[in-house]
Amino acid sequence: MSPLTTDKNSFKTDVLDSAEPVVVDFWAEWCGPCKMIAPSLEEISKEMAGKVKVAKVNIDENPELAAQFGVRSIPTLMLFKGGEVADIKVGAAPKTALSAWIDNAVA
Repeated sequence: MSPLTTDKNSFKTDVLDSAEPVVVDFWAEWCGPCKMIAPSLEEISKEMAGKVKVAKVNIDENPELAAQFGVRSIPTLMLFKGGEVADIKVGAAPKTALSAWIDNAVA
C-alpha cells in the first residue's frame, strides 16, 4: 500500500479515527530531506501494510495542520495511535532507522 495523501478535510478520518497506527509525514515539495526519505516511506508503507499506515501532509497546502501539531521543521514524522500523537521524529534518517523507530513506537 502506497502512502496516503491526507489534508485538513480528510485528516480526522484518515489519521485520528484510524483503527491502526498511522505515521504522518509532514513534508513540502521544496524540502530536500523530505525527498530523500520519500522512497523509504514508500517501501515501509508496503512492508508494514496491515500493521501501520503511512500518510503524507503537504505543509504548504495544509499550514493549519502543521500549526495544530507544532511542526517547526520538516520532515517531521508523527506516529498516531488511537487519535493521539504517540511519538515524533524530526529530520531525515535512513530506512533502517525509520523502520526501527516505527517498530518501537507501534510495539
